[in-house]
Formats: sequence, structure tokens, C-alpha cells
Amino acid sequence: MNEAVEAKAAPKWVFTFGDGRADGSAEDKELLGGKGAHLAEMSRLGLPVPPGFTISTEVCAAYYELGRKLPEALKPMVDEALAKVGKITGARFGDVDNPLLVSVRSGGRASMPGMMDTVLNLGLNDETVEGLARLTGDRRFAYDTYRRFIQMYADVVLGIDHGMFEEILENYKNLKGFELDPELAAEDWAEIVVRFKALVGKELEQPFPQDLHEQLWGAIAAVFGSWQNARAIAYRRLHDIPDDWGTAVTIQSMVFGNRGDNSATGVVFTRNPSTGANELFGEFLLNAQGEDVVAGLRTPQPLTENDRAASGNGKQSLEALLPEAFADLKAACAALEKHFRDLQDIEFTVQEGKLFMLQTRSGKRSTQAALKIAIDMAREGIITEEGAVLSLNPAQLDQLLHPALDPNAEMTVLAKGLPASPGAASGEIVFDADEAVHMKAQGHTVILARIETSPEDVQGMHAAVGIITTRGGMTSHAAVVARGMGRPCVAGAAAVHIDLERETLEAGGHTLHKGDIVTIDGSSGKLIKGRVTMRQPELSEDFATLMKWADGFRRMEIRANADTPADARHARDFGAEGIGLCRTEHMFFQEHRIIAMREMILAENPEARRKALAELLPAQRQDFIELFEIMAGLPVTIRLLDPPLHEFLPHGEEAIADVAEAMGVSLARLKRRISVLSEFNPMLGQRGARLLVSYPEIVEMQARAIFEAAIETGKTLHERVTPEIMVPLVAVKAELDIIKERITATARAVEKERETNLAYQVGTMVELPRACLMAGEIGQSAEFFSFGTNDLTQTTFGLSRDDAGRFLSEYAEKGIIHHDPFVTLDVAVGELMKIGTERGRAVHPDLKIGVCGEHGGDPETIGFCEKIGLTYVSCSPYRVPVARLAAAQATLKNQTLTDN
Repeated sequence: MNEAVEAKAAPKWVFTFGDGRADGSAEDKELLGGKGAHLAEMSRLGLPVPPGFTISTEVCAAYYELGRKLPEALKPMVDEALAKVGKITGARFGDVDNPLLVSVRSGGRASMPGMMDTVLNLGLNDETVEGLARLTGDRRFAYDTYRRFIQMYADVVLGIDHGMFEEILENYKNLKGFELDPELAAEDWAEIVVRFKALVGKELEQPFPQDLHEQLWGAIAAVFGSWQNARAIAYRRLHDIPDDWGTAVTIQSMVFGNRGDNSATGVVFTRNPSTGANELFGEFLLNAQGEDVVAGLRTPQPLTENDRAASGNGKQSLEALLPEAFADLKAACAALEKHFRDLQDIEFTVQEGKLFMLQTRSGKRSTQAALKIAIDMAREGIITEEGAVLSLNPAQLDQLLHPALDPNAEMTVLAKGLPASPGAASGEIVFDADEAVHMKAQGHTVILARIETSPEDVQGMHAAVGIITTRGGMTSHAAVVARGMGRPCVAGAAAVHIDLERETLEAGGHTLHKGDIVTIDGSSGKLIKGRVTMRQPELSEDFATLMKWADGFRRMEIRANADTPADARHARDFGAEGIGLCRTEHMFFQEHRIIAMREMILAENPEARRKALAELLPAQRQDFIELFEIMAGLPVTIRLLDPPLHEFLPHGEEAIADVAEAMGVSLARLKRRISVLSEFNPMLGQRGARLLVSYPEIVEMQARAIFEAAIETGKTLHERVTPEIMVPLVAVKAELDIIKERITATARAVEKERETNLAYQVGTMVELPRACLMAGEIGQSAEFFSFGTNDLTQTTFGLSRDDAGRFLSEYAEKGIIHHDPFVTLDVAVGELMKIGTERGRAVHPDLKIGVCGEHGGDPETIGFCEKIGLTYVSCSPYRVPVARLAAAQATLKNQTLTDN
């Protein structure tokens, strides 16, 4: 295998950029990763990008094929590219008098902030550090840079815990009476370097590597290796990033923000990623390197004078301190946003007054910001309305539709930090990421409290409903990851003291322990004691505008699954165009109805059953009247009774005895009926159409309730109501024919009694593989199909949704499945739906076909439904806006594919 990989003729694996030229462009994200592709694009645009080169994702694949070994054919390509970089910079890699230093960074096609490894300042050893000192005339800077490199390289490449180096540094500072790093002089950093190298020698029993090419090769291999580290794998699982994409590696000449008070490093967003306001948003550190900003170890300074005035922290802005560099940065931000037509997240360095652009990528943003940015950019002419609709992740809209803090609620504010990610949440405090995962699995709602987060905490952050940190700024790891996940986050709450050993949080004179309830408000930065009342969200004008634009492009209808008036009202508020699934069984579990239902089940003959069902008729009719009135002429699809009858009977000796007494029947009779109705596998037992064939009295009562409600509501609305009656779990056309005959007979009887004509449709819920395959036959009798994807998935896989959770996560980890098939439609289930649609419409060209399972609110599934030409999707009320946007995007993408 290894020989075969090495024997292949090496393709172009290394792509250079710099000096206004580049081998690649923004179109090459699959090959160069997002970082490499955007550096190439910035270089082409003439922006000040330090020169470098990107090793493609193809080498990542080769690295793993070779058993975590870099191909030999890569070495001459890297040497040639290094020489080009040296020529542009005027330095040379390994030159003692004029050394070229480089950074080695990861960069996949999807942004994975902080998940993979980076090595900075590579190119230093005991000789070149002296050359750097002579070249810059700054020995302190040279040795500070060398100690940074040793610590980072030892951690990333050699596997020595960075905390061991921090301990050496802190002990030295304590001994010398230093508080901050800038207090250390050149000779102090030189001594730290000696101690760092001694630690490496002790841990590895060999000296820190002095061969610069060995350093480079080790760093490249380590960054490719970090694609498969635990935190990167976890992040990919959470964000559905395929494992086989791999990462590219970018090697870039170093520029230094730690060259004095005319140097700086920072992060800037071209618009505010929390609010969407059209203003530069970010922070910087004077006389620092990039990792100092992201690590959150020093409190950053504001970029603009407006930010400085708003923050009131007294720190000077970049705009005031380095006005020329700030002006260049502002111009570069405008150029990049216009070019990429999206919010940009930019890393920059100012070296001795000169600006350098280190990275640009699409910025993560809150949902509120995403909406505002999309609408504003469309109105500014940067993107079209179609572009605005396509720019949002539909699943993000879910965040807008849930409660926030009630502004009138009483609250005890313990502390205030930075409003790093908007939204509010209450939960039990936990101080460890693994504990957060464990607690969530046990059903707890938790707030993760950390001094600062790191990439290792990502699973705990995902498990928590909110995050608070005592260190870090608005672009710290916690802030960026929380915004991307849609979790509220308060960062840099300096007034909060967290003791990880004692598992306590002290703030505002209070001491809280693990498990105590707190509330955080990521929109204001507040930490609040206890649980605070929440209020329903108020959807913004931007939301309404985007939904209007989306509806203008959308082809499919969006309906809601709604069984109650409250559900139906929510659905209408969110823009549902009807009810795609009303589950009638939920109506029979109400206390005053369950008795009549049980009387029907215990009845010995059809007449007795009809008598019991007659007691349910008025309530059932009123249920439908309310739904019809709320929907005001929009379609309402009512599913006839689906579950097996034993679900309505009690379980357990005590409950059975209580019901027998309440109903006035003998205990023996009730137990006998329960025994007769019990099934080994109820999911595949006598339910749905099978139940309705055996108990036609149920069909008659429900059909009558539907028809009488339609007539009553029609009078109120002054328009005809046309209900859609859906027969569940049909496998054979004859089942549908028998039940449809009962429905039709009931309709004629009601028409005669009420002296009116009814309009209605009878269709079926397609939820069995046989029904999909026989859709041509069933379609001769059905006036509509609705795919019940929950049961269709269960019967296609042959598994129970209630039990599958025990092993589906293991299947995902082992790569057996890529998605939970009950969340995102499985390809085989999709194939059955496609067959069912084609065969049904072959005999009934105008057949109305929808989806009413939980998949109806999943954006990926909605895209598939658009491709196969379904009429509508139906989902839970709170997912309706998600479905509206996803359906619009599916239409636009499908049109693009058709046009091409």
C-alpha cells in the first residue's frame, strides 16, 4: 500500500502566494482549505499578505495512507517554495544572519476554529536566535520569540504538556518578583529558553531539535496529524463535517506584533457579529503575538474610538494609537467584504507600523446578526435578495423562536462580563466540560463555567445551554464557538472567581456550588443568581422581510403538525399554510374522554362500541371546529386513529384495579381484555388501517365529527371547508378501499341529514416500504399521499426509534452511518419515497404528496423533497420558519442546477 502511494507520480501539492500573485484562488477551498484559498485570494487582490505556500489536502490523504508519514516527493516542492518565500522577504530559511521564520497552520475547507494545531516562529535554533537578535537590534524580542517557539513546538510536535512550561515561567517570575511578561528583560528570556530546553531534554531524553528542516517536517506532520485529534473529531461530529475532507497546511513567513509599541496583533469583523450593525468590531493587543488575543490571557484593547467610548475601560484604541495602520485596516475590511460579499472575520498584525493581513474567512455570527447582515447587504446592493435568502443557515432560525429574559423579572445580578453571544439560559453550574456532557445525558440543564475555554471543551460547550468565562474577550475561543453553536455566552467576567478544585463560583458577595442554579444573559453580559422568568421572543422586522423574500422564491407549501388549538395558532403565527398532520389519538387521552374510549374498547359488539363512541362525538367535533376556524380555509389533514387499542388501557396492577372500579366493571373482565389486546410488537401490530378495518365504528365516528365540523365552520367562515382525511399505515389498496367506503357512506348520511353537499379528500399516510413499492395501485384510490417518515424509517431499517439511541451514536463514531436517520432522511428511505412519488403520479398525475414525519423540519430533507417534486412538507410549529427558508433555498438551488 505504502509503496503504491509513493510510486504515484506526484501531482502539484504546493501552492505559493505573495507579492500580489498566487497559484490558487478562493475557488480552490477543497484543495487549499479555507485559509489557504483566502490567503491566495487576498494576495491576488493586492492586499499586504506575508508570502507563503499551502500544502494541499491531497497530501493529508496521502499522509494517512502512508501510515502517518509524509511522502518523500513533497520535500523538494517545500524546499522550492521556501526559497520563493525567502526571495520575496529578503530572508532565507536557516540563514544565521538573516533567518526566515514561518508559521505552520492548519486549514480545512470548513472553518474549525482552534480545533487543529498551529506552530509559530519556526526557524529558530541556538544560532538563528542570535542572528535575529543582531538583525533586529532587539535581543529581548529574539529570545522571547524563541521561548514561545520552544513551548509551542514541544506541545504540538513533541507532546509535552504546555502547562509544564507555564509552571517554569511562573516560578521564575515569582522568584524574580515579576508580575507580567513584559517586565522580563533579554537575559531573563535567555534563561527561560535554557530552562525550557532542559525540560525537553528531561522529558524526551534527547535535546530540543536544532535542525531547522527537522523542525519544519515535524510541524507539518503534526498539523496533518491534528486532523484526527479528539477535539477535531468531536467538532466534525457536531457540525457534520466529513472525515475524508482532510486539512491543508499553510506555511507563511512570520510577521511580528511584538516588536514594540508600534506593533500589534488583533482580530476584526467587518460588521458586529452579535448585532449585525455595520461597524468594525474587534480587539487587539499592543506588542503581542496572535495567540495572545485568542488565548484570552491578556485583556484586549478596543479597535475604534467608538468602542473605546462605549466600553469605558480607559484603554486606548488602535484608531488612536496607530492611525495609519488603522486606516489601512479599515480599507482592507471594506475591500474584502465587498469582494467576498459576506461578513469577514480577519486576523491582522501590525509590525513596526505596517499592516499585514494574516487570514480572512466568513465570520461566525449570531442568528440576529445573520438576519440583519443579510437584509442590509441586499439593500446596500452587495448581494441580491436571492443571495440574502441563501446566506442563512435555516437551522439557525430556531434560536429566534425561543424565550429570552423577561425584562420585568426580579433578578439578583452577581456580575457582568462581555456580551459574547446573545440569548439567555438558566441551568445548574458545572465547572468541567466532561461533567457537562455527563449531566446532560442524565437529563440536567447545565451552564458551563470556566476560567477560559479551550478546544478540548467543545463537547461540554455543546452539551451546556450557556457558557460563562472569567477571562477572554469578544473573539476568544469561548465567544467564537458559542456564537457558532447558538449558545448564549458571557465572557471575561473578571469579577467572578472560579475555584475549579472546590467547584465553587464567587461573585457579588455570593458563593455558589456545583449544581446551584444561575442564569446568564449573553445579550447584556449578566450573570444572575437563580432562575429568571423568560419571555417569548419578538420577531424582528428583518425576520419578517427575510420570510417574505423566502416565500417569494419557495415552490413547496409549508404546513404544520398540530393536534391542539394552541399548536395551530403557533403554526399560523409562524406562517404555516395549513395542517399537514393532526394526530387524533392525542385527543382521546384527556381525562373526561379516556373513560368513553375504554368503554368502547371493552364493548362486546359493534352496537355497544357505537354507543360508547357517540359519547366522544361532540368533543371530537368541537376539536375539529377549533382547528378549522384557526386555519380559516387552509388545508387541514386529519389522520384517523393510529395506535393499537391497548395503549388506551391501564398498565400495572394498581392502575388496572383503579380503572376497573371507576368504570364499574370487574377486574377479571378488564384484565381479560388487556390480555387479548396485548401484542409482542405493537409497532407492527393491529394499528392504523388494520385497526380501522376491524373496528369500522371508529371510522364512522371520526368521519362524522370531521364532516359536521366542516359544515359548522363553513357557516361561520362563509366559505366551504374541505378536510383531508388520512388513513394511516396502509399496505394494501384493499385496506384503503374498505375504509374509504365507510368514509363515503358517512359523508352521504351527513349530507342527507344536513341537506348540504360536502367537499373532502381521502388519502393515505405512506409509511411502509410495501406502500411505496405499490404506490401505483394505492394511488388509484388515494387523492393524496403523505410520507410518514418516522415509521418509514423504522420499517426500512427494521429498528425501533425508541431503542435505536442505544447504538446509533456508536454507529456514527465508527462511520457506519453519517447522520441519525430519524433526524436527517436516510438515502434508502429517500429512494423509497422517490419510487412512491413516481409510481403514484404515474396513475394520478396531479396527486398531492407531502411529508409529515419529524423530517419535515430538517433542511437537508427538505432539499431532497424539492428535488423529487413533493407538494408540501409538514413539521412542528416552531420549525415552520426553518422549513420556509429551507424550502426557498432548495427551490433556488434546484433552479441553478436545472439552468446549468
